[in-house]
Amino acid sequence: MLSVVLATYNEEKNIAKCLQSIADIADEIVVVDGSSTDKTVEIAKKNGAKIISTTNKANFHINKQMAMDAAKGELVLQLDADEWPDKEQKKWITSLHTEVVRSGFTVGSTYSGSPVAWWLKRKNFFLGHYFKKGGQYPDPVIRLYIHGYAKLPQKDVHEQMEVKGEIGWAKGHLIHYANPTFSDYLRKFSTYTNFKAQQLEKDNLQISILNTLNYVIYKPIYTFVQLFIRHRGYVDGIPGFVFALMSGLHHQVAYLLLWELREHKKRDSS
Repeated sequence: MLSVVLATYNEEKNIAKCLQSIADIADEIVVVDGSSTDKTVEIAKKNGAKIISTTNKANFHINKQMAMDAAKGELVLQLDADEWPDKEQKKWITSLHTEVVRSGFTVGSTYSGSPVAWWLKRKNFFLGHYFKKGGQYPDPVIRLYIHGYAKLPQKDVHEQMEVKGEIGWAKGHLIHYANPTFSDYLRKFSTYTNFKAQQLEKDNLQISILNTLNYVIYKPIYTFVQLFIRHRGYVDGIPGFVFALMSGLHHQVAYLLLWELREHKKRDSS
């Protein structure tokens, strides 16, 4: 059995395309939904998904792991709702699944083959453009694995899976239709910066002159230079410039949100 698993929250614009793209290869589709207020669940059900309802967590990797834990297939493909494998990758995954089944592996047993998980190259769509450089291609992510041989640490929103064994490379590409409009990007920007601010609060980062200079000036400039110059984001033109700029601003905004959070706490305690 090939399981495809997702965690969703208000993904009615994306979920149909994602699920329809893998309908011909998936034996099981598991969607863990974080209490969506749109038609995500309705659309997912229409496309044959098993729904597990839960709360929407700041670190959505917790819900991703819940979906992974619910999978019953020997081979598991973990996707986001705005992703889908291209034709070449689907053909390769199908062939791999056949090999896994022929090996005699069953869920709970020991897999005799190697590798046990695979990097998938991604094509990231941003402002009408698929990135070629800027650290955004090939943008490898571990999303395909033998059941029981990978898990998410659930500590950060940009973490990779922890794998018990060798990691290989899949053929084809994962299409990531992440930010078709700048409004989509800003919505995710807000989610990520708020989560980062909570992480900084948990780490007890102090509001100081040194940290202010670091997060407001040094980190944004360093990030921009790394993405736009070192990783040649300039090849992607205006989308490459905007992405590098906004990536740098993540640090500033998260730090300012931390400052705001601390100010609120001071007022509440006084």
